[in-house]
Amino acid sequence: MNRRTHAALAAVITASLTLALGACSSTSNDGGDNGGQQGVTTAGDGIIGGTPVKGGTLTILSNQDFDQLDPARNWTMPVMDVGVRMLYRTLTTFKAAPGAEGLKLEADLATDLGTSSDGAKTWTFHLKDNLKYEDGTPITADDIKYNVERSYSPELAGGPDYAVRYLNAPAGYQGPLSGERLGKEAIEVPDAKTIVFHLKRPVAEFAFTTSLPTFSPVPKAKEAGANYSNHPVSSGPYKIESYDRGKRMVLVRNTNWDQATDPVRKAYPDKIVVDQTLKGGGIADRLIADQGDDKNAVSYVDLVPSKISEVLTNPDVKKRLVSENAGCTTKLDMNNTKAPFDNAKVRLAMQYAVDKESFAGAMGGPAFNEIATTYLPPVLTAGAAVDHFMIKPAGDPEKAKQLLAEAGFPNGFSTEMVTSTGGKPQAESIQASLKRVGVDVTITTVDPTAVNSIVGDKDKQPGLTSLGWCPDYPSAGTFLPMIFDGRAIKDKSNNGNMTRFNDPSVNAELDRIAGMDDLQKANAAWLALDAKIMDLSPAVPLVWQKKPVLVGSNIAGAYAHPVWAGQLDYAAIGLKSAK
Repeated sequence: MNRRTHAALAAVITASLTLALGACSSTSNDGGDNGGQQGVTTAGDGIIGGTPVKGGTLTILSNQDFDQLDPARNWTMPVMDVGVRMLYRTLTTFKAAPGAEGLKLEADLATDLGTSSDGAKTWTFHLKDNLKYEDGTPITADDIKYNVERSYSPELAGGPDYAVRYLNAPAGYQGPLSGERLGKEAIEVPDAKTIVFHLKRPVAEFAFTTSLPTFSPVPKAKEAGANYSNHPVSSGPYKIESYDRGKRMVLVRNTNWDQATDPVRKAYPDKIVVDQTLKGGGIADRLIADQGDDKNAVSYVDLVPSKISEVLTNPDVKKRLVSENAGCTTKLDMNNTKAPFDNAKVRLAMQYAVDKESFAGAMGGPAFNEIATTYLPPVLTAGAAVDHFMIKPAGDPEKAKQLLAEAGFPNGFSTEMVTSTGGKPQAESIQASLKRVGVDVTITTVDPTAVNSIVGDKDKQPGLTSLGWCPDYPSAGTFLPMIFDGRAIKDKSNNGNMTRFNDPSVNAELDRIAGMDDLQKANAAWLALDAKIMDLSPAVPLVWQKKPVLVGSNIAGAYAHPVWAGQLDYAAIGLKSAK
């Protein structure tokens, strides 16, 4: 394979994106909370406020801390957006543009999109000149290798696991914190500016994979283990001046970042202040009022449903709303290792029991989401939604009762559900749905930042939760394997296959499709596998979300990026006036 294949892949991805915009990765980021990830982008050219000026202070209003800024562990949206657009660079990245243009891959730290050999099992990248960290020390190929190695470390769990899946690393490798580096059979660094990856199998999309935070540099001398998240060393346009976790983070310019080496990140503001102390409704109120410094502010979290009518009926505010589909699926995840969800017929009954219409309404209705009818979002099914079971949006309680009786539960059963504090209305809609068929659900609410740590722990995970997934780039290869490969399940810090679904025939098909080099045939195979998994029902697809985000009247360059799950692209945002 040669580099022209990248252009072909980009064309396939862009063609599907023109039909329905997609985005990446997973988690919870919400004003009211939806218990899962989000998504959306804007109409027309998708850009609010024109081209920004240089200077001024951009304020980001939030109600939550970042779960992880460590690039080896950063695998949630929109934290990835913050990391790779402001703090660290990757070998490749996506163009700073809305819509289909935003799906175009560009070289970042690398000079190009990489060269493949050995049937796409070996990939070579060369670094640009004049790449430096915030302290002026040079960025080397070994620094990128070191961070890739860190993604294997049990102490740094929860990040993108593509390196673990793809690299030809020794079985049982535990990362550099254990004192061991990977050998040449996995990654070579023949000189300070060359890095060569050796994969276990062909990966036609590997240049897209290297856009993830795993493939950014970390200097070994600055290693801080689990505390590295408090101050990742900047290779991007901004560095951390101060960070009081859960309260406030201040970013200032990284004077050793060279714009000449980085055509993607524009770095318009002089300073970026992230206020994490607010409430979702309060953020909306401030941006609707648009007074003082709030004119220079944007929301990090979604517009809460209670404020949507206030925004849509006010033309001056409505024009400051960024909102598009993000290509993400919110699901009702059933713990397949916990009775009775270890029974496939019980899980199938849940497909019919859930009132998705009620759930969608609890999340704000059509302005915020559309009902999901399969796991793969439309961006991964050629732009057209697939309705697998043809169940009415409000569900089919009688069919659900029939299936439960056949499964040995004619009188239903009891189970528990965990959700974030703001996600209680959505959880209660699920509770009411299941009550109709005799299933009693006890809801436990926790802080939004604690949800993943609970459901990711085998000993703590209850029967139900509602999370979601976004593709890391628009390929089903970054979707179905991540959430349904049983071999990737971890007892603790499990992030991806939250249902703990493990079916050998599905695992084998995941491998077969992943090795295909014909993208059209692979897409057809992914669709067929999606249908097969739907029949096994490890989870219930609930909604395909939108991401409505408000910005202040002095904001320019604001658009939702299709790769960052509909979040604002921090590579290109700034102020209309810096005065």
